[in-house]
Amino acid sequence: MAPIIHLVRHAQGFHNLSVENQQLSDPDLTPLGITQCEELCKKFDAHDKITHLVASPIRRTLWTCLRSFDPVVKSGKKVIALPDAQEISTLPCDVGSEPEKLQGEFGDLVDLHLVQKGWNDKSSGSKYYPTPANLEARSREARLWLRDLANKAGEDAQIVLVTHGGILHFLTRDWDGVKLEKGTGWENTELRSYEFEDPTGQDPEASLKETQPSWRRRRGSAIPLTATEQVQIRQAFQALVDELTQDEDNKATKSEEAVSD
Repeated sequence: MAPIIHLVRHAQGFHNLSVENQQLSDPDLTPLGITQCEELCKKFDAHDKITHLVASPIRRTLWTCLRSFDPVVKSGKKVIALPDAQEISTLPCDVGSEPEKLQGEFGDLVDLHLVQKGWNDKSSGSKYYPTPANLEARSREARLWLRDLANKAGEDAQIVLVTHGGILHFLTRDWDGVKLEKGTGWENTELRSYEFEDPTGQDPEASLKETQPSWRRRRGSAIPLTATEQVQIRQAFQALVDELTQDEDNKATKSEEAVSD
């Protein structure tokens, strides 16, 4: 059996409730978000097959992973926090907390060895500043890291990665269903399952393809987008990211000018 990567978008956070709430720093899950985690936990039928839990180090993804895969956590597996899986925008809600704060909140439940000082730096020049090249590069690095993790676990590896609606499209290179007003085509706590396209492990991109059961479960007999359609949606999505990033940069500049005045 080929390794399976289960990709999950986080549960509803307070930043999802309004545009204004996007200015909240690293926000909590809402009560509905907690309920969504409980429902996913009940619905998911392969807890006993999961070899690794991985999540973006942002608080809502860590809590989504811990709550949604509680049986796996109780079996003794820690959640590995993966900085390359953090969300793409520079909005305050998408900028993570300092490692010390995360350690204090999550303790031994989360493995933070990859979360170093500066992981939450999204300023211009940082690897996490959302340029097209940066987004492609860290998505590739995340896929390669997942493939390496799967290889170490063997053919029966089943890895869960809980992450964010925006970066999921870059990780999968699939723009099907994107709603620009939402910034994603993934619903809260939606789970899709993937395999690596190249079973030999030689693909330098470690490209993913959705499993047939996963595709049929959510899309039935629908025909996937053409390569041209994928490119068109990708370009529109990047334009939205660029606009949001420029707005945040302008806010930061005005704030710095006000302080200097």
